[in-house]
This record gives sequence, structure tokens and C-alpha cells, in this order.
Amino acid sequence: MSKLPVTLPDPAALTEESKPFWEGLAAGQLRLQRCDDCAEVIWYPRGLCPHCGSVALAWFTASGQGTVYSFTVVRRTGGPFGAAVPYMVGYVELAEGPRVLTNIVDCDPGQVGIGQPVQCVFDYDEGGRALLRFRPVT
Repeated sequence: MSKLPVTLPDPAALTEESKPFWEGLAAGQLRLQRCDDCAEVIWYPRGLCPHCGSVALAWFTASGQGTVYSFTVVRRTGGPFGAAVPYMVGYVELAEGPRVLTNIVDCDPGQVGIGQPVQCVFDYDEGGRALLRFRPVT
């Protein structure tokens, strides 16, 4: 578990399209959608393929592997994240293709670089719900 707060969306705000994603995180799995017609992997969860328009989408368990595409170090902020500075926000390019906006955790910000391999980790709240974050592969 990282030092960052686990701030999750209100369950009432979750959509039917995103439900398998959130259920997967709670189970310790990164679940993504793949289009059955054009084979593109899709991020973020939705009801139709943004590449070809198909509604033939299927869920699969992704590897959780990726590389740092871009990142920044947050050194000043307020609210619940204020006590966690410095922390990193970045885009991780998943091995399956899509890029996700996330936190990079469990490391010194000075040791992170573009192209660095990372692995997904799950930060749980008291109710067993989880957020997707990534840490460098050691």
C-alpha cells in the first residue's frame, strides 16, 4: 500500500460499462476491454469501440505490466494529498497498448525515468475497493 490516500468514486456514479473494471481491481486483477471485431484493446471502459464503433467488446485480465510514458512529481498540494508530497502522477503505457493516467508509487521520484518498466499494484480502502497504481519493477 502506498502512502497516498485511496480516494475512490462514489459507487452510485459508476457505470455498467466500468463495473467489471472496478470488480477486477477489488479482486487484484487489471481487467481491460478488447474489441472482438478489430482486436484493439480499449481504455477507459465504454460501451463501444472507439476505433471501429463495434459494440462487440469482451473483458480480459491484462498482464499489469507497462512502461512509464510520462510523469511529473507533485511537490505542493493541499487536501488529503498534502501529507503525501512528493508523489508522482504519470501516464503508463500498458503492455497491451493503452495508456492510463495513474500514480507511480513505492519509489523515490528521482529514480523514475521515461521507458522504465512498471507493474500494477492495488491500493485498497477499508471497504475492500481498490485503486490502480504502478510501481517500478525491481
